[in-house]
Parts: sequence; structure tokens; C-alpha cells
Amino acid sequence: MARLLIVNSNTTESVTTRIAAAARAVAPPGTLIEAVSAPFGLPLIVTRADWLVAGPATLAALAARRGTYDAAIIACFGDPGLDAAKELLDVPVLGISEAAFHAAAMLGRRFAVVSFTAALRPMFEDCLDHHGLRARCCGFRMGPPFAGDPGRVAEERRYLLVDLCRQAVEQDGAEVVILAGGPLAGLAPVLQPHVPVPLVDGTQAAVRLAMALAGLAPLGGMRRPRPLAGYDAALTRVYGGEA
Repeated sequence: MARLLIVNSNTTESVTTRIAAAARAVAPPGTLIEAVSAPFGLPLIVTRADWLVAGPATLAALAARRGTYDAAIIACFGDPGLDAAKELLDVPVLGISEAAFHAAAMLGRRFAVVSFTAALRPMFEDCLDHHGLRARCCGFRMGPPFAGDPGRVAEERRYLLVDLCRQAVEQDGAEVVILAGGPLAGLAPVLQPHVPVPLVDGTQAAVRLAMALAGLAPLGGMRRPRPLAGYDAALTRVYGGEA
């Protein structure tokens, strides 16, 4: 039985519940999925500053459960802590941005990114650059500022998101559209009948890819232990190279 840990990098439990449901809908039979929220941090990750705060929280959640999963997913667009997790852990770790961008690039030549608030765009652009895929992105379509319940944004902005997806296709030439953000997990299958190109859900793409990578090749984790001061015990043990 494959074991998959999914970390929601914000602290909103309703978003974690949504992410878990989206993941289970596409996971191979027999996959054991545990979804957890960040142990500290913010209810919604929106800005670069938020993203930096979310990195240590994400790593703490991954470290606390080390040894209980065969692959892990960081379920926050922007993938806070992803590079550190890949360096420190000895199992595959994927981010939902990473998975969505690569899946979209395989489904079409040009993809667009649609999300519920334009405040997220700088973080998404940074992430595209990091993965070397900015040239494949034909545009962003984002909603106005959002200050409500992150667990309700998918329902509250459903019709807006359909319109933004159509704009991305008709005006930007998108051949694939990514619905970006953990709070939108599971929405792509619902909106797909209303959009004429494939919609990519980052959480679901990450689940499929993580299960394909689990056990594919042994990973070594960080080779050179180093002392870490002031962090929780689990993350300190990871840095110290302890089992």
C-alpha cells in the first residue's frame, strides 16, 4: 500500500479537507492518504512574505511525519519549502505548482493560469521562472482581492472562474488552463464541461505524479548533517541527519 502525505501550507482546515477530497478522487486504489494543515502560519498564502513564512511551517509538518509516507505533496501554489524538502527528505516531494505547470506543458503548447485573486500573480511568476516554464505560459487571469473564507472561495467565485478560463482561451490563446491554488482543489472537474480546453488541478496532477515517482529510484536526502537551532525537534532531527 502506497502512503501519501499532503501538506496544506496554510492553517485553514476546510481547505485541507477540500484538498484531501480532491486527492482521494484520483488516487490509485489502495493509496493511503493523510492530509494535514501547517502547524503554524497563516489562514491563506497570498504574498511573497506569506510564502516565506509558510516554508518553515511546511517543512515542520513534513519532518513531524517522516517515515510514515512514501511520497509527499506540498499543496500550496507557489510550493513553499519545496526545494528544501527535496534536499532534506529521502522520498519524492512534489509541489502542486510544479505538478500543474509540468502537466499543462505536456497537455498543450501554451497554458494559462487562472486563480481567484491577482495578489497571487507575483508568486506564480516566480514559480514559473524557477521551473523554467515562463515561456510556455500565455497569460494570467485573476480575480479581484479576496478577504473571505478560503474554504468557500471555490464556490463563491465559481462563475467568475469560468469566465476567466474562457477569457484565457479566447483572448490569450490558451490550449490548457491551470486552476491555481489549494482552495480551488477539486474544482477543475466541475468546471470542465464549461471550458473548451483541458483544465488542470494542481493537487490532482501532483497525486498522479507522486504515485508514479514513489519507489522509482532511491533518494538519499541531505548528505551533510548540520546543527539547527531554534526550530522544532522533528525538523532539527532532519537537519542533523538522525533517523
